[in-house]
Amino acid sequence: MGYTEVVFPENAVFLVTGGAGFIGSNLCEALLRMGYTVRCLDDLSTGKAENTQLFADDPAYTFIKGDVKDPDVCLEACRGVDYVLHQAAWGSVPRSIEMPLFYCANNISGTLNMLEAARRCGVKKFVYASSSSVYGDEPNLPKTEGREGNLLSPYALTKRCDEEWAKQYTLHYGLDTYGLRYFNVFGPRQDPDGAYAAVIPKFIRQLLAGERPTIHGDGRQSRDFTYVENVVEANLKACAAPSSAAGQAFNIAYGGREYLIDIYYGLTKALGVDIQPVFGPDRAGDIKHSNANIEKARALLGYQPDWSFERGINAAIEWYRRHL
Repeated sequence: MGYTEVVFPENAVFLVTGGAGFIGSNLCEALLRMGYTVRCLDDLSTGKAENTQLFADDPAYTFIKGDVKDPDVCLEACRGVDYVLHQAAWGSVPRSIEMPLFYCANNISGTLNMLEAARRCGVKKFVYASSSSVYGDEPNLPKTEGREGNLLSPYALTKRCDEEWAKQYTLHYGLDTYGLRYFNVFGPRQDPDGAYAAVIPKFIRQLLAGERPTIHGDGRQSRDFTYVENVVEANLKACAAPSSAAGQAFNIAYGGREYLIDIYYGLTKALGVDIQPVFGPDRAGDIKHSNANIEKARALLGYQPDWSFERGINAAIEWYRRHL
C-alpha cells in the first residue's frame, strides 16, 4: 500500500467526519489497521450504522453520532485531535439542484464549523474532501488546478466555497488545510442503492440481479474513475505534507480516462451476463468528460497512486459479489 510508509506519532488521534460513509469508513479502517486512535463523527443521514459496527470492538475506535451543522458538536469532537479528515458532506449533483439550501447549510456551513473547531482545538492538519466538480464547464483535458470554469451545480459551488474558506483559515489562522479534489471514487462499501447511487456499484448490483441498468446520455462520457485506496493514500500523505503546501487544493485520481459504455460492457463480461443497458436522458449539471492531471499532488504531497482502474474494478467486483 502506498500509505503504509507514512508514519505519525504513536499516540496520534485522527477525527474522520463522515466516517460512517463510503470513503470515511475506508479511512477509519486503514488508520485502525495502522494502529492509530480514530474518532468517527457522523449523523448517519447518508452514512450507515453498519459501517460503524465494523470497528465497534476496537478500543482505538470511538463513534460520535453528531451533525457538523452544530458548532458545539464539532468543537467537542475536535478536542485532543491531531488530524482531521473531513469527509462529511452530501454528494450528488442532481440532488443538490433539488435541495440548494440544505447543501449550503450542510456542505459549506458544516465545513466552516469544522474549520473553526479545528483552529480552536489546535489541530495540526485539516484535510478535507473537495471534488472534480469544481472544474465546471472548463473544456480542457486533463483537468489542472488553477484552470477552473463556470460551476454547473450547487454541489460544485459548495466544494469551491469549502476550498476558499480553508484557504482563509490557512492565511489568517495558521491552520494547515489541504483540499483533495476527488475524481469519481469507487470501491468497497459504496452504496449501490437509491436514485443518487454512484454508477459502478449501481451497475454491479443491477447486473447481478438480472436487471437492465440505465445509462444517462449516450455512454460516451468519460471519467477518471479512482479506486478508494488511492484516496486513503492521498489523505494520509496530506496529513504528513509540509506546511508550505497548505492552503491549496489537489487533484486526487489515478490519472486515467475511462468511458462509461466501456465500463458497462466490461462489467457484463466480468460478471458473465449478457444484458443490454437502457439509455436515458443526460443528467442536469453533469460534465461530459473529466480526467485529472495529478502532478501537483505528486510533487507537493508525495502522492503515488498504485491502484489502476483495472486492479480496482476487479477488487470492487469481488467485494460486491461477497456482500450483495
